[in-house]
Formats: sequence, structure tokens, C-alpha cells
Amino acid sequence: MSLTKPNQQLRRDLKEAAALLKWSGVDLFVFAKRLLADGDEHDANDLMKIALSFQDVEDRLAGYADGVKVGQIHRSKPE
Repeated sequence: MSLTKPNQQLRRDLKEAAALLKWSGVDLFVFAKRLLADGDEHDANDLMKIALSFQDVEDRLAGYADGVKVGQIHRSKPE
């Protein structure tokens, strides 16, 4: 099934947001490792929790993008 332009854009936006969260989470893990190396375990753990929450949201957004692709989710006209 071919996607309409609005649905193509929705899918691209969801995938872009998921990718941004992924790489932000990777960056947070890098900073957390540096904090651990400096002995700041508490702040490092906080950053890791945030990075893991990013991963959860990234997975959800990727699922939504898949839903758009198969036609389960679509962008409707604004009212």
C-alpha cells in the first residue's frame, strides 16, 4: 500500500525523532562512563536511567512508524 504524502512525512518524522533519541542516549552513556571514571557513581546512574528511558521511547516511536507504514496509523486532515 502506497502512503500519502502526509503519512510519508509522519513516518519520516517519527523515524527521525527515534534516531535522535537513540543517539542522545548513546551520548548520555558516554558521559555516564566518564562520570563513573571520575568516581561520580550517583550522577552516572541518573544519566543511565535517562538514557534507558530514551531507549524505551525510541522503541515506541519506531513502532508507531511501522504502524504508519502498514496503514494502522495515519495522519488525518486538520479540522
